[in-house]
Amino acid sequence: MKVKNENDHIPVLLNEAIAGLNIKKNGIYIDGTFGRGGHSKEILNMLDKKGHLYAIDRDLQAMDEIDPEIESDLRFELIKDEMSELKNIAMGKALIGKIDGLLFDLGVSSPQLDQASRGFSFQKDGPLDMRMDTTKGMTAAEWLSTVSEDKLRTVLFQYGEEKFSSRIARNIVKNRNIAPLKTTFDLVNVVTQAVPKMHFKKHPATKTFQAIRIYINDELSQLESALTASIDVLKSGGRLCVISFHSLEDRIVKRFIKNASLETKQYRGLPDVPKEFQPQLKIIGKAVRATIAEIGVNVRSRSAVLRIAERI
Repeated sequence: MKVKNENDHIPVLLNEAIAGLNIKKNGIYIDGTFGRGGHSKEILNMLDKKGHLYAIDRDLQAMDEIDPEIESDLRFELIKDEMSELKNIAMGKALIGKIDGLLFDLGVSSPQLDQASRGFSFQKDGPLDMRMDTTKGMTAAEWLSTVSEDKLRTVLFQYGEEKFSSRIARNIVKNRNIAPLKTTFDLVNVVTQAVPKMHFKKHPATKTFQAIRIYINDELSQLESALTASIDVLKSGGRLCVISFHSLEDRIVKRFIKNASLETKQYRGLPDVPKEFQPQLKIIGKAVRATIAEIGVNVRSRSAVLRIAERI
């Protein structure tokens, strides 16, 4: 694996995800979170002339910076859309029940974090944006300028699991009445003031930035919609691979796969289960995490969890 340079994106759990997809040379695959194309490039390397890869991303910047080698590949098509639109995209391409493998690599990419102008990082000063799709929706700054203290506290607690959510929300509202929060460092300073210094084991703004990003991008609902659609999109024997980076995502993925691998509740334990109520997925192996070697090269892989399932 190459050494990480500034603004370089190293695909997390690359070999493990490719193995999990169980690539067929002439298969049809969907990379539901294209990012900078690291996983897509490896999938294409394993396909023959009859194989095809569709990729989805809502980040225009990621699409603009696509590797020319991937973009010119006739077996490849990149679609600007949200992963929650997976079923509609598949229907439009006549791909329902025809996909051999589906990959989701959740969260933010290294380039998104490294570019101060995107506003994702509490370590770089820039406009307080945080939108995955910069063509629509409210920026984090706009949202913070109008959100109620109660709503903000709820978001910080639910999406950031922030135990100081009340103190942080109160301080944000207090300070925005003095001057609007326009930059990432404006937000960092306000959060840091609210968190007791004895709890500075991690950067005090870590959970706040996570929570606001997840909320304004509707990330968890996006994930749930995409997972539900995967049942219709995958063919029998098709693989679902999901890489998550925090407990909220992984909990959703784990619960979805577990529930889909069991009979519908009212039929569990019965000898004859109607087909429509039978399990839809089979769990493949245990959760996969990055090795010490990978973490040494790419520290952002330390929290990654890969779960794999197969359509029955």
